[in-house]
Amino acid sequence: MSWLLLIVAGLFEVVWAVGLKYSAGFTRLWPSVGTGVAFVLSIGLLGWALRELPVGTAYAVWVGIGAVGTALVGMTLLGEPVSLARLGSLALVVAGIVGLKLSSGA
Repeated sequence: MSWLLLIVAGLFEVVWAVGLKYSAGFTRLWPSVGTGVAFVLSIGLLGWALRELPVGTAYAVWVGIGAVGTALVGMTLLGEPVSLARLGSLALVVAGIVGLKLSSGA
């Protein structure tokens, strides 16, 4: 259950990271509210998952999900450049996340 909470927390990290762009420096009300809610949910779920998971592994996985997810959203929905080097780099991050999960013993 803790791993599921951690994955959902990482997905909410993607939401708040992308929400930062749409909030326009917190000058737009509803995107700012959505960003804040996603942030609180992300941190809250991370904290809940940390009750059972090792902090180093869980934090790295959370950040990795957020970084990879945000980069993919940027490329697919926001028109950011897509290149083999960028996709390969994201694949390396995913490999690191999988490696941490497999070696955590949790």
